[in-house]
Amino acid sequence: MDKTLIFGHKNPDTDSICSSIVKEILNKKEKKEDAKAVRLGNINKETEYVLNYLQIDAPELIESVDECQKVILVDHNDFAQSANNIENAQIIEVVDHHRIGNFKTVEPLYFTAKPYGCTSTILYQEFVQKGIKIDKIEAILMASAIISDTLLLKSPTTTDYDRKALAELEKIAGIDVNNFGLEMLKAGTNLDDYSSEELLHIDAKSLEKNDLKYIIAQVNTVSIEDVLKREEEIKAAINKEIKEKNLCLFVFAITDILNSNSEMIILGKKSNITKAAFGKDLVNNRVFLEGVVSRKKQILPFIDKNI
Repeated sequence: MDKTLIFGHKNPDTDSICSSIVKEILNKKEKKEDAKAVRLGNINKETEYVLNYLQIDAPELIESVDECQKVILVDHNDFAQSANNIENAQIIEVVDHHRIGNFKTVEPLYFTAKPYGCTSTILYQEFVQKGIKIDKIEAILMASAIISDTLLLKSPTTTDYDRKALAELEKIAGIDVNNFGLEMLKAGTNLDDYSSEELLHIDAKSLEKNDLKYIIAQVNTVSIEDVLKREEEIKAAINKEIKEKNLCLFVFAITDILNSNSEMIILGKKSNITKAAFGKDLVNNRVFLEGVVSRKKQILPFIDKNI
């Protein structure tokens, strides 16, 4: 019998990868269907730091799923962000913390969606509610995901559930989450080895509304100025992406994780959206947003509302 595949969104972040692995472990402990964690893109340096720390391999890379393939989606539910041919797969479960997007199934399924800062917080609660022991590896995986998605609990997406989960996971993991988290986040800000095209896909979400396609991509850094040294080549890569994918908008958010601000490069026929969305005009296709770090809560809702 084919294994059920567990995966997060395309251009996976630490939550997508860690939650996939944790969900596989949880299913095994519950003696559920034979399941296997996979991924829909390259591992970023932040996630690489976590996997190297634990000395475990990254999940297998896939691009598409076969018709009727059983799958479990974590950290996403929008088909535009999922595996190719996902509409023909058999989705048996979803565990997510995002809005409900372009999603429809033929058969009933288990669907857990909570407005938390991280998918792994939901998985942590599953362990606790079911009385299943959390081992050190699972604790570090889930703690890493929470640290990543909440920027060490500093993001406005952070909830009390995330804070409680991270505090308990820290005890089990036997790590200092502040020290570990800072090193992990710093590892993710090393962007020197990426081409401009690769920068756009480190953490990019493909979205659609009213038949209009757009992308919101984000990179974390400790120096917005260093990233902007490559501004012209980044803009060229964005314009290429817009043309190839017929996008109405491409938003590239450069987020300073130390000072909690974002500089955004925005291109496309809908680029003037910033006035309505954020009350600011674009200047040379750029806009600076003080106190903005969360794509999910501080960028996407305002862009989507005005598309």
